[in-house]
Amino acid sequence: MDNDRSLIAFEKYSIRRLYNEQSEAWYFSVIDVVSALTDSVNPRDYWFKMKVRVKTDEGLELSTIWRQFKMKASDGKMRETDCADVQELFRIIQSIPSLT
Repeated sequence: MDNDRSLIAFEKYSIRRLYNEQSEAWYFSVIDVVSALTDSVNPRDYWFKMKVRVKTDEGLELSTIWRQFKMKASDGKMRETDCADVQELFRIIQSIPSLT
C-alpha cells in the first residue's frame, strides 16, 4: 500500500491507518485518535490510563476491542501499535471522558 494512503488528516493531526485484507476493514491508530481528540501532551499515557479506568469503572476490557498491527512510528521504524476498526473506534471514543 502506498504510504500516502496510509495517513489521513484530522484538523492538524495525522492519523495512521492500514487496510487489513483478511478482515476487509480499515484500522486506525488509537494513540493518534486519542491525541487528536484530547490534545493530551502524552497520548500514550492517556490511552494506558483510560484502559485502566474503563476496566475499573465500566467493567469493559478495552483490550478485547483493539488489535495490534505494525505501523511506521515517528522514528521511521515499524512498531506494534494499538489499532481499532471504525466500530471499535467509536466505542473507544465514547470512553474518552472529555467527549462524553
